[in-house]
Amino acid sequence: MQSKVQQSSPPPAGGTDVIDVEQAEAALVEHYPRLVRLAYLVLPPGLGRNRRVLTAHSLTQRALPRGRTATAPPALPAQRGTAPRTGDPGYAYVRLRVLRGALDAGLPLRRAAWPKRAQLPPLLPQVWGLRLFPKSGGADELALDQRLSALSGPARAAYVLRGLEHLDDAAVRTVLTAAGRTAEDVVTALREADAVEGGSALLASPEFDPCSLHARPTDLMRRRQHAKAALAALAALLVCGALLGLPGEGWSPDGAAAPPYAKNPAGQAALDPGKLTRVAPGAWQASARTDFSVWPARGSLTGDSALLRRALAVWARPGETVQVSATPGTPAGAPPGPAQLLYAGEFDQARVVLFYDGLRIVRYAEPERGTSGAALDFARVDGADAPQAGAVVVDRVDGNVRYLTAPWVTGAAVRDLLAPDGAAQRLTRTKDGVTSPFPSPAVAPTDRPCTSWNALALTDATGTRYATDLGELVPAHLTSGSPQAPHEARPADWAPLACSLGAARSHGVRSVNSWTYARQALPEGNGTAEWVCTRAETWRGGGPRTLALFRAPGAGAAVLAAKSQTSAACGERAPVVLAGVRWKSRGGTWYLIAGGSKQVSSVTAAGSTRAGNLLAVRVARGTQVRLTGVTAGGATVSPLR
Repeated sequence: MQSKVQQSSPPPAGGTDVIDVEQAEAALVEHYPRLVRLAYLVLPPGLGRNRRVLTAHSLTQRALPRGRTATAPPALPAQRGTAPRTGDPGYAYVRLRVLRGALDAGLPLRRAAWPKRAQLPPLLPQVWGLRLFPKSGGADELALDQRLSALSGPARAAYVLRGLEHLDDAAVRTVLTAAGRTAEDVVTALREADAVEGGSALLASPEFDPCSLHARPTDLMRRRQHAKAALAALAALLVCGALLGLPGEGWSPDGAAAPPYAKNPAGQAALDPGKLTRVAPGAWQASARTDFSVWPARGSLTGDSALLRRALAVWARPGETVQVSATPGTPAGAPPGPAQLLYAGEFDQARVVLFYDGLRIVRYAEPERGTSGAALDFARVDGADAPQAGAVVVDRVDGNVRYLTAPWVTGAAVRDLLAPDGAAQRLTRTKDGVTSPFPSPAVAPTDRPCTSWNALALTDATGTRYATDLGELVPAHLTSGSPQAPHEARPADWAPLACSLGAARSHGVRSVNSWTYARQALPEGNGTAEWVCTRAETWRGGGPRTLALFRAPGAGAAVLAAKSQTSAACGERAPVVLAGVRWKSRGGTWYLIAGGSKQVSSVTAAGSTRAGNLLAVRVARGTQVRLTGVTAGGATVSPLR
């Protein structure tokens, strides 16, 4: 397949002040084949013949002025031979535009700069399924093409302007300068063009005519593969478009939320900020319940509907960039219906929203500017009573924690449990009940010695209660005494035990009770030791953390004797415990020291049985010893493990 367009003779060059678009269009249509040939010869051969053909046509078709008029190029010096000094300014204009585009197409692409239009593949014309190239010439044309390919773009332009446009060096210098090339580039281009010997007459050969073309098919096998890939991509695009086109308000109003996937009345109501439950400030005073359900909505941003909408949307469908955490046994799903708003405010360059849905406390936090880095935390709090519903974490920053306190709390302070005789540090609170920050033991490095353990002291009309941060939204309530009748803890109760609380971090702990279940006189008059067990009950009911601790006389902290995550020992249902530890007397003798709660009537170890709940027997260091106990009713008691 080929097409042939009549070549025109070179028009005269000249210059006027202004040309209009009709004048330029007439020149382009009349001399279109010559302009396309000029562009084809100047374009870099590395583009390949098919792209050079299409780019040459594209550059020529885009050579018209952008407005109704344009400034004509500089007038050329008088020419000898066939090129008179005056002529058609419209042709001179479009030739300059074509030449400038062809030279720009040969410039290398740079990362630091946007590519010019001529450096990109042409939008029009486009040919699908065919490769186009001019007719093949002879050996002379091939040799000339190879010599031209070795030249720079300006040098090729200089050679073509001489041979095809019949311009002398002064005119070539004027045209190249008008095309944006520096004087040094022009001098170098003319010098390079001088090195090409003869052959200028061959520039009119069909080898260099992009208007008389042959056509061949492209790679048919590759085209088939590309067609299959395009169909698969189109199908995926249609599926994604259908999903994105589901009813909804899109991503923007919902911040970091993922796209909506379904709608139903209950789900829509749960996402509507206007349907959030807002408890009146004094409702807790007349209520029979003292838990999170009677907390009023507080904070300076409770009226920010956009923030609340984003928080609810992220709760329902957190995006990939949202940091989601949940305590063990806490479902992290969407709200079942309209939740209760507890707090919405701004602290430490973050906006924080707290919700309660009857089962969970949900905390949403986003940066003060934007929503990138949003966080969503869940904590189970079903069945909470007044001591366990006294505070909720607002934020943790730089190792400090800040709490929102219950409306019935009248005072807040922090106590170091390892210094029970020290004074409490009073915490200031905002009008909304948010405490000032204080160091949290939950984020203290575990590879460093435990030198302090802060507890939050909350005071209300019934007294003062202690709780401690274990890395969750709700602090763990601290108690002491028998599992069947625990009482509010005192700092002295936990002073030797506080560092053991680190074993219960991030386990969904509801409360921790300490129980001194036995005191034992040590052999060789080494004083009286204490046996203590601590039990961390969880909100989910299972997985309690039970520790048996032995505190020798004079020791500051108790040491771990045994631990369990499955035993009912030391709890309300089984207030019985037995544990043993190897102990070395001041005289250097090793003993197995065992202590049980008062329900244990006898203890057996190393072939020795003692009546009562205490046992001390000599053992060799490193000897494996089996320890058992028996209750008064004859039931076997196994040591905690």
